[in-house]
Amino acid sequence: MTWWRRADWLTRSGLACLAVLVLVSVVGTVFGIGGDPDAMVGPRLAPPGVDYPLGTDELGRSMLPRLFEGIGTTLLLSTLAVLVTAVLATLLGVAAGYRGGWLGEVVLRLVEVLYSFPTIVLAILVAAVVGPGRTATMCSIVLITIPLMTRVVRAAAVTVSERDYVTSAVISGARWPRILVRHLLPSLSGTIAVQGTYALSVGILVEGGLSFLGFGVQPPQSSLGALIQQGSTYLLAAPWLVVAPGIVLVVAILAINVFGDGLRDGLEPREARSLV
Repeated sequence: MTWWRRADWLTRSGLACLAVLVLVSVVGTVFGIGGDPDAMVGPRLAPPGVDYPLGTDELGRSMLPRLFEGIGTTLLLSTLAVLVTAVLATLLGVAAGYRGGWLGEVVLRLVEVLYSFPTIVLAILVAAVVGPGRTATMCSIVLITIPLMTRVVRAAAVTVSERDYVTSAVISGARWPRILVRHLLPSLSGTIAVQGTYALSVGILVEGGLSFLGFGVQPPQSSLGALIQQGSTYLLAAPWLVVAPGIVLVVAILAINVFGDGLRDGLEPREARSLV
């Protein structure tokens, strides 16, 4: 709460944009605003108007409910994948940073191998192994975001493990699971939260890129990347098919990055601003 009171208007605006996107998606999907996203309700490629606020696609489906569905799919897949990343990266980073030794070396080498792959190449490899769809999208996001978060958590764990209160706990005979839960994790929570916001923006980008290439969310399901991919075929004849999901995708990523910057400034003030 103290951090929230000190947050600037940009941070608050970023969080507000995210909240609006989530609310719009939930309300639009639950209450069926705009109708069934899979129903053919009008002429093909109809421009935006009173009956169809965002126009219709190549099959005559209203773009408004499909956009609601696409926002929810993208945010849900990215959020679930980032939660998995946060858990795995925390376990691996703490193990490598606090325990060290051969375990730390193995974790670092595995992370470096994953980090050496170009993002889109790794995503396509995962899709080729798992098969196109939601599972491939989530696995790709996890494998792409886990290396950086693991390295950052490990570096923070090394620093925290050298502090006096951790040393005192070790001298007093506390076992390492207790030290992990009582001392390390509370001190690392800020780092994990900041890295989580960055990973979420990367996850949305990965979902968009993978679906655009045809390896992500498959028809008739929709996501922001899938909507852009489907609309790109009719870019000259019906540009509104790309404009709406593209704007939402950009706004979501910007809002997450702005909020993440504000979160970092609040939780790591010594690194955020100069005193000059």
